[in-house]
Amino acid sequence: MAGVDGTYDCTVKSPLGDQKLTLTVTQSGGEFTGQASGAMGSSDVHGTVEGNTLAWKQQMTVPMPMTLDITATVDGDAITGSVGAGAFGSFPLNGTRTA
Repeated sequence: MAGVDGTYDCTVKSPLGDQKLTLTVTQSGGEFTGQASGAMGSSDVHGTVEGNTLAWKQQMTVPMPMTLDITATVDGDAITGSVGAGAFGSFPLNGTRTA
C-alpha cells in the first residue's frame, strides 16, 4: 500500500479562481483523519483510503455553506483529484506533499 500520510499544499481550480488548500492526512487502515484549511474554510476531515486513493466529504463555509465531495489519488509526493460541488459541477484538485 502506498503511503498517503502527510501534509499537502493543494490548489482547486474553481469558477472563483484558484483556491488554496492545506490538507493533512493520517491513515489508519482503510480510513484517514486530518484537517483541511484554506480560503474555503477549515474543517476536520475523515474519509476512506483504498490503495493510494482518498475519498471524503468536507464542509465549505466561504462563499456559501456547502458540502464538497472529494476524491484524490496520491502518486509519490503528488496528489490529484476532483472536488464535487453539487449543482456547481466538479473542479480539479492538484497538489504536492510538503511534509
